[in-house]
Amino acid sequence: MRKKTVIGGDHVRATFYCEDCIAGMRRRLEPGSIDVIVTSPPYNLGTRYSTYDDTISRQDYLDWTRQWIEAAKGVLADDGSLFLNIGAKPSDPWVPLEVVSAIRDLLKLQNVIHWIKSIHIPQADVGRYGILSDDLTVGHYKPINSPRYLNDCHEYVFHITKHGNVKLDRLAIGVPYQDKSNISRWKRAGDGLHCRGNTWFIPYETIKNRTKERPHPASFPPALAEMCIRLHGLDRTKLVLDPFLGIGNTAVSALGLGIPAVVFEIDREYLSEATARAKAVVEAQEGRGSGRK
Repeated sequence: MRKKTVIGGDHVRATFYCEDCIAGMRRRLEPGSIDVIVTSPPYNLGTRYSTYDDTISRQDYLDWTRQWIEAAKGVLADDGSLFLNIGAKPSDPWVPLEVVSAIRDLLKLQNVIHWIKSIHIPQADVGRYGILSDDLTVGHYKPINSPRYLNDCHEYVFHITKHGNVKLDRLAIGVPYQDKSNISRWKRAGDGLHCRGNTWFIPYETIKNRTKERPHPASFPPALAEMCIRLHGLDRTKLVLDPFLGIGNTAVSALGLGIPAVVFEIDREYLSEATARAKAVVEAQEGRGSGRK
């Protein structure tokens, strides 16, 4: 794997850098050039990555977090959005909260989004709509074998901006009104959609072989990155960044939407997987004609 790899053509391409993102962002990116950052850094919870040590002290982790956030702030546009996905483990639930507290003086926390991986919906709670014939449990979760803690079914996505006043395309990820009478009752409901809110149910795809189908130990689904980009607004997103690419879901999502991306990853094996996946997206687009969706 070369230090720099470009996938795509002149109109839409993803540029992959195999290097530390802090130095890379400062050296390779122009100030204010990034419209959307979607990323999920290591959580410092002891995850076994191929290259990175996920067991440093909490203070060192928070200091490092400030360093990469400062570098990201420098390249983020004034009206740009940083979507920071970070989770915890039941025995150490403070990590996400300590992270946003550590960067409170650098950027504004504009929205707190809850990524729901698994949920149970009792049929009785659906009410008069009658769309369920039985209780529904859907999604995948990390089972916890402990009498002290609940199963881990959610992670945070912090929407962070420079000034806290970035306008969003809320209906780009809107949901239909369950009660259709709202469409005629509300002026803003003419298209039949309303804001999804800050709880996003996005399950993982079912996998049979984790090593082959999900070779990274802590990746998020491509749909999560796509929803973040759409929420910020496709028309005003010219360049997407992921400082911690992993196996490439942010790049895959951006390319699929017809938006250029620049990404960083220190692990050559993860980056090789990411570029292969991005290449497949580009080839599929070339086969059916490119363009934003």
